[in-house]
Parts: sequence; C-alpha cells; structure tokens
Amino acid sequence: MDSVKVGIAGLGTVGSGTVNVLKRNARDIARRVGRPIEITHIGARRDNPACDTQGIRLSRDIFAVATDPDIDILVELIGGIDTARELVLTAIKNGKHIVTANKALIAEHGNEIFQAAQDNGVDVAFEASVAGGIPILKSLGEGLAANHINWLAGIINGTGNFILTEMEEGGRDFNDVLAEAQQLGYAEADPTFDVEGIDAAHKLTILASIAFGIPLQFSQVYTEGISRITTEDVASAAHFGYRIKHLGIAKDTGKGIELRVHPTLVPKETMLSAVNGVMNAVMIHGDAVGPTMFYGAGAGAEPTASAVVADIIELGRALTVDHDERVPYLGFHTDHMSDEPILTIDDVSCCFYLRLHVQDKKGVLADVTRILSDNNVSIDAMIQREVDQGLVPIVMMTHEVREGDMNLALAKIGALDTVDSDIMRIRVETLDA
Repeated sequence: MDSVKVGIAGLGTVGSGTVNVLKRNARDIARRVGRPIEITHIGARRDNPACDTQGIRLSRDIFAVATDPDIDILVELIGGIDTARELVLTAIKNGKHIVTANKALIAEHGNEIFQAAQDNGVDVAFEASVAGGIPILKSLGEGLAANHINWLAGIINGTGNFILTEMEEGGRDFNDVLAEAQQLGYAEADPTFDVEGIDAAHKLTILASIAFGIPLQFSQVYTEGISRITTEDVASAAHFGYRIKHLGIAKDTGKGIELRVHPTLVPKETMLSAVNGVMNAVMIHGDAVGPTMFYGAGAGAEPTASAVVADIIELGRALTVDHDERVPYLGFHTDHMSDEPILTIDDVSCCFYLRLHVQDKKGVLADVTRILSDNNVSIDAMIQREVDQGLVPIVMMTHEVREGDMNLALAKIGALDTVDSDIMRIRVETLDA
C-alpha cells in the first residue's frame, strides 16, 4: 500500500517537533496506520537545525505545499490567522486533509473552514489546538460522547498559571513574575494574548463547541485577564481557603451556555487548585461519568507534536473511509448543532471575592454594606486590615449573586467619595460535582 504523504507548513518549535516525532517513531506509526507516513514537502521561511529535513523537498513558499498534487495531508503550523486561513482554504480546495495546532484559526474561522472541508470531502483535525499534548478534544468528542456535558473548567494557558503559581509560592508581584516568564520563554515579548485571557478564550471556544454541540462563537466569550491580581489578593484568597487560578469555564445552565475566562477563586481541596507552573488541566462533568480531569503539558515542541502526529495517524487511517462516515469535526453532525443561546456575563450567578480600600471614617463600612444589601448582595465573610496611608483595606466574600446585581452595587460603591474606585472583584467557583 502506498505511503500517506504529508506536507508541513511551518518549521518552528512545533513543526520541528512534528518532524522529529514522525521520523523517530516511524515504525510504530506505520504499524498503527497500516502503511507508512512520509513527509515529502515542507514549506518554511527558514531551516530549523532542531530537526533533520534531509531527503524532504523544501520550499520557501508555503502555498507550494498546499497545491502540491502529491500531498494527502497538509499540516498547518505557521500560526497567526489571516495567512493561515488562506493557506488552509487553498489546501482544502486542492483536496488536502488538514491538521492544525492553530487555536485562533479554528476559534475564529472554524465554521467557515469546516464548511469548505465538507464541500470538498476532506477532514480537518485540530487536537493540538487545545492543551498541547493532552488528548482533550478526542476525549470530549468521542470518549465522553455518551454523556450530556454539564460543565467544564480548565487551566488552559500555561503562562498565566506559571505567573499565579509564582505569585503564591514566592510572594512576588505580577510584573516581577511576568518578566521572568518572558526570560524563560513562557511569555512573548507582548504577553497580551496570554495574560489577558485571549489565548484561553480561543481554546474555550473550541472546547465548548465540542462539549455542547454549538457553533464556534469566540466573540461571545467573556474574557478577563490576570494583570490586576496582587499579592494581597493571593494572600487573602489563601486566608479563606482558596487559590487563584485563571480558568476557562463553560456551563450548560438549562437557560443558555456560559462561556467565560477570568481569574477564579477555587477551593484548595479541588484537583484544579493543585495544578501548578506551566501545566494545563481540564475538568469535565458529564451526567453519566461524573467529574473527570485531564492533566499534562499544554505546550512545548514534542508534547504538542504528540497531538499533531496523532491527528495525522487518525487521518491516515481514514483516507479510505467515506467522508460521511467519519467523526464530525466538532463531535456533532453539522445539521444537528444546537442554537442554545450564549448567556451574557450579567446573567451569570456565582459567589464573589471583593477587595476595596475605604477611608478611615465612621459610617463608611455601613454605607458599603447597605449598598450591597440593597442590590441583593449578601456578605459571607469579611476581613478588615490595618490602616495604610489613610485607607482601610477590606476584603469580603459574598454569597451567590447574579453578576448584573453585583455590577450595579460596585458602581454605586465606587462612586462614594470615601471609597477608592479601584475595586477588585474575582469570581468564585467551587467546582461541585
């Protein structure tokens, strides 16, 4: 039987890792597929000494790979959105199956790409787009396919998790740890995508679509970063028995789907709270299986290449199978996708952590608690710390309240002359089974 011919676009960290894994494990991979997998064409702007490309055709024009008539599977590893979209659509029109690790591409243009693939009778595989080497998408779409998924919550950005871990364990501030993350290569020179939650929002978009059978809706994800978290917040959370994690959360409430990425207080005894450093983890709650957690490396050359190559193997096996008989792109057939609405953040209900600084004057705290009570916010616990430069730091934990009510209360409290308007609010998730 002829070999499966693979073309790779992009020879950076993941591209070189993919070449190395395919070559090193060629014998085992061929046994799994039933025929050899052969890299015959690579498109990259420059060579990468981290991998051996001897005997492989090299092109500086990545589109030469997309139009190569000998290629069965195009592996898109260039990153970005616009050029990657054009490349993938070109390859699809030329009858190539697609493997990609590009979460932004799938989250923002996946609906268009899947339709093009359907029209051209080819497949798109994207396991490596979420949580690196953790086989989370296949587990969610196939291993847990018997379940109605109630909710999922994940630490799906290693940079943010590294920063929060170091802030807690070393008592260091955000900017100090961010600088170290950049030196170590965990964070880019412009860290916005990681620390402000955009990267996690892309990944949550994909997870939620597979979990609930809804179209990809990146624009509907509420997104909040970790750049305002202070050592005071970390210490206060610990006082109440919590750790701060940057979570992507998706829930089926029965009235709509919650899609949100934000700093979150989680109880210390939960499994997610113990996930430290650059590691990723996703908890999923299904009605039949109950809670499960998937943990592992969320990035890196070979962990991500592990997922890329697994997709290549899957497509290699499926090349002789009729397109309509293969597993749907998002786990649900396209004509059975749900139109369940996405809830706005105002309609989300949870407990809250609040930190505010008030003037050291009589009656100020009474004003604050009155406003909270008038807006349906009930206080569960409170700490009042020592006066610092004329201001009293106050930390509160609330009972569950609708976010819209909390927003109204905080707007009124922030308008008081006796309260510093920079009020910190962090949502709390117990992750109950």
